[in-house]
This record gives sequence, C-alpha cells and structure tokens, in this order.
Amino acid sequence: MTFKLSVISDEVSQDLDDLIAFAREFSLDGLEIRTLFNRKPYELVELAGSIRTSLKREGLEVSAVASPVFKSNIDNEAEYKQHLKIFERCVELAKTLDTNIIRVFTFWKRDSIERVLDRIVELYQPLIDVAEGEGVILGIENEPSTYANNGLSLSKFLGRIGLKTVKAVWDPGNDIWDPEGEKPYPDGYNYVRNSVVHVHVKDGVRKGPSGSHAFTPVGDGEVNYREQLKALAFDRYRGYLSLETHWRPKVKLDESKVLMPGGAEYSKLGFEASRICMRNLINILRELGL
Repeated sequence: MTFKLSVISDEVSQDLDDLIAFAREFSLDGLEIRTLFNRKPYELVELAGSIRTSLKREGLEVSAVASPVFKSNIDNEAEYKQHLKIFERCVELAKTLDTNIIRVFTFWKRDSIERVLDRIVELYQPLIDVAEGEGVILGIENEPSTYANNGLSLSKFLGRIGLKTVKAVWDPGNDIWDPEGEKPYPDGYNYVRNSVVHVHVKDGVRKGPSGSHAFTPVGDGEVNYREQLKALAFDRYRGYLSLETHWRPKVKLDESKVLMPGGAEYSKLGFEASRICMRNLINILRELGL
C-alpha cells in the first residue's frame, strides 16, 4: 500500500486491547494517541512504557501524538503557560513512543490571522526551541475554530515561520466546515501540499451558508477523497493516513466534544463507526490501486 494507515485512539475506544483488535482487523501500521484509558495524552507519560511494549509486540507504530496544545485563548497568559507544560509532557510521551510528530493548533480564532500572525509566531518560539532540541516536528492542523482555519490560513502561518520542524497536518474533512467555505480539494490542499507531514481522514457535508455541518462515513460526504488521495500519491506523500472518524451512527456528537474530543463518552459507538469508515477508506485505496 502506498500510504501507512492508523486511527486516532479515542475514535475506537479508551481500551488499548480494543485498539489492538481494531488494528489487527484492518492490518493497520500504527495508532495515533489522543485520549486513552480516559486520560489526555499529557497524562499518559507514566503509562508510556507499557503502551510502547504492547504496541511493539503487535508490530504497531505510533503515527503521532494528537495533543490539544494551543486550543486555547491567545491572550490568556495562564492558559499559555499551562499549554507550554502540556507540550513538554507530550514531547516526553512522543519520545517514549518513538514518534516524532506532535499535532498542535494556533489558538481559538477571534480575528483574521493577518492581524495576529506575528503574535502567534512569537508565542510559538518556545515550542520551536523544544522541537529543534528534541528532534520532533510540530504538525499544525487546519482547524476551523482556530486561526489556521483552512489551507490558505495554514499556509500563511507556515510560510511566515519557514522551518523544517513546523509542518502541516492536513485534514480535508475539517475544510468542509471551514467558515470561509474553502473547498478541501483541490483548493485547500494546493496551499499546503508541499508541507504535509501527516493526514487526518474524516468526511462530512455542509448544511448551509452558516457553516453548519454533519459528519458522514468516509466516502459519503463532500470531500473528494479519490482525487485527494491520488494527489497525495502524485506528490509522493508516504506518511500516515490517520482515521479521525467523528461520525457516530444514530448519534450526533455534541459540538463541545467535537472541539475538544476525548474520553469514554466521546468513544461511545466509535468502534463500529470507525470500522465502517476504515473499511470505506481501504476500499477507496484499493479501487485507486494505492
């Protein structure tokens, strides 16, 4: 297969045995760690050794640490200091789990990115210093609720920093509910295609000009995954496609859980939903010969 496959932990279960069973079923290459055992990633450091042993036994890698870093207010000094500590713990987790990618964000969006770009770059400097010293990569995700709300905004941020330690976590599904209406492929992807270090896979549909949306199984929504995946292959992307299901059968996730996913309530019904989505993704890849 052209790409490696993983799933974000709490999209399946809070139980590591469930995750391993899921990985076996679909011959996954790795898992992405968000919440596990009802703990946030920065609360997993003490358990990292046993997690690593269990995954290594199954031949599984950790594709990334999905941290919540800088899903916070840009002008809140106390939150900022707290998130710096969270980041340091996530680096410790990543190093123990043998991954060099830590997913991070660009603060809750309150204005245009142009107005705060220099400030964000300034606030990122401690993270960059740690990343360069520890040999990890900051993967900035396009997240509609943050300043890097789409491919265009993310490209502006990456262009302003211009470092190999700061790359894009490209999530075409997130672009479906970008408030500015960016089209995931080809528009959003073309802005970041030279900077992608990790890819999240989810799908959904827009429900109106207000930016409302609904999640769907992968392949049933508005993301043109066939062309998106072909473009990734053409660009010689060989990293992970990491399923971030979000959709749940017969249940609509509360918006607060979409913004800050994790925990047992979030994982409820995730196993079956993720089975459907992973099966769909693999079928698309097979159809494309990827």
